[in-house]
Amino acid sequence: MQNQNKTVIKSMEILNLFLQHPKLTLKDIADLSNIPKTSVHRMLGSLIEMGFLVRDRAGYYELGLMFLQFGQIVSQRLDIRKVALPFMRNLLNETGEAVNLIVRDGDEAIYVEKLDTQHPVRLFTAIGRRSPLYAGACSRIILANLKENEREEYIKKSNLLPLASGTITDKILLQHSLETARKEGYAVSYSELENHTVSVAAPIFNHEGEIAAGISIAGIEGNFGEDRLTVFIEKLKREAAKISMKLGYRD
Repeated sequence: MQNQNKTVIKSMEILNLFLQHPKLTLKDIADLSNIPKTSVHRMLGSLIEMGFLVRDRAGYYELGLMFLQFGQIVSQRLDIRKVALPFMRNLLNETGEAVNLIVRDGDEAIYVEKLDTQHPVRLFTAIGRRSPLYAGACSRIILANLKENEREEYIKKSNLLPLASGTITDKILLQHSLETARKEGYAVSYSELENHTVSVAAPIFNHEGEIAAGISIAGIEGNFGEDRLTVFIEKLKREAAKISMKLGYRD
């Protein structure tokens, strides 16, 4: 394990060289890093195999497209957070309930922004918290708006485990819920991640018309009566549409 850690550290040292040098030869890298050439050659092979580096015909190494993909993902998430924040504040001010922004991360959803309520009894969520795509309104609104083949593949391979008393664990019920959410433009969950909680979520789309994030209003069950829930849904869909437009989406 210790040797593996050292290899990772040395690999990062090599990658950091490309922050200052667009292209480097094997000799350049060995000289700049003070790592033996044989070790450098081995690590370069691994980095190329993983897509972090490429080697041209002249023998020069440079950063691979993998970094471009990572950069785009990080940029998109940061942009969404920045764009969404003022609209999230509007929702917090108008509803008095917690507002969350969630993006997809593989087979999970991750909270990237949260504005909390001032209620003494509140729902636990935190930036960085993860949940499976099938559970909770905000996660499910993302799943509902994935491409059909992605959605079906996820459902087929997933084991729907109960996380709270209301978690959907039947795949047929999940598919029905996803169809309804996609058609209505919002999702509602009751006690799916935590008992006695309610969440309502709407989708945020990017300039390519793809699902970019989910935005939700969430809180304690007693604060989400039918009349208030109807108002929350209307306000949420309105603000989600504004965020989508800011991201370049046109219906």
